[in-house]
Amino acid sequence: MEYINQLKEYAPAWSQEKVDAEVTRIREIALRNHTTDVYKFCYSAIDLTTLSCNDSVESVTKFAKKAAEFYEKYPSIPNVASICVYPAFVETVGLAVDGTPMRITSVAGGFPASQTYLEVKALEVTMAMENGADEIDIVMNVGHMLSGEYNEAANEVEVIRSEMNEDIILKVIIESGALKTPELIRKASLLSMLAGADFVKTSTGKIDVAATPEAAVVMCTAIRDYYEKTGHKVGFKAAGGVRTPEEAALYYTIVEEILGKEWLTTDLFRIGASSAANNLLTAIEGKTVKYY
Repeated sequence: MEYINQLKEYAPAWSQEKVDAEVTRIREIALRNHTTDVYKFCYSAIDLTTLSCNDSVESVTKFAKKAAEFYEKYPSIPNVASICVYPAFVETVGLAVDGTPMRITSVAGGFPASQTYLEVKALEVTMAMENGADEIDIVMNVGHMLSGEYNEAANEVEVIRSEMNEDIILKVIIESGALKTPELIRKASLLSMLAGADFVKTSTGKIDVAATPEAAVVMCTAIRDYYEKTGHKVGFKAAGGVRTPEEAALYYTIVEEILGKEWLTTDLFRIGASSAANNLLTAIEGKTVKYY
């Protein structure tokens, strides 16, 4: 599909100065959301993640079982939205959480660099789905974006989306830390949505610059503009470097301010995290919790 002309239908990106000013404004407002209720919601929005080179069937099984046992051990706190793993461990997680409502997310499509054949990307996504993944996180080709090959970047997402079942959630990672500028971050966000993304996600967490409030502001304004033009709601996921309750509340507030309270559901807002889970539980319980 031709995507460049569709981009022309949207307003240009904000200047960096305007983005910075908006982040400053929202940081001040975010103090109101340093509450137990917001922290509970942020915990429930987590895609609980283990993406390590030393993951194993044993370690992932233990990790997933802890998440499954949370339902009984902390009945007053909504459990995390999903467990996020490499494709080879989707079935492992499925066995560990069987009988619970836990969703399974898998990174796929050549994660984290997206530097492989499109056929390989599509096959990996298909295999993850067949093994039980409910949600798939792929990386948009950053090289295409940096080279101005916008049609190529979007068409890869379109092809992968076309190979997926309609009920599977597709999150597209734009790797905002590599794109750097508001212009490229906005273009990548819009292209992802135009190509069929259900969520636009900040980062893989595998490069030096992961999620930032500045990128989140740009992405959420793109999501808002896309919704105003199409009537279709796309979710936002902050991932990489979100560790503290205060950081989680800041992303919550960015979504609240730019997209509105209707986006504050786990169907439209996620946080990709590992260490943030214990830190949010500590804030909620008022004492140190090292559950994971």
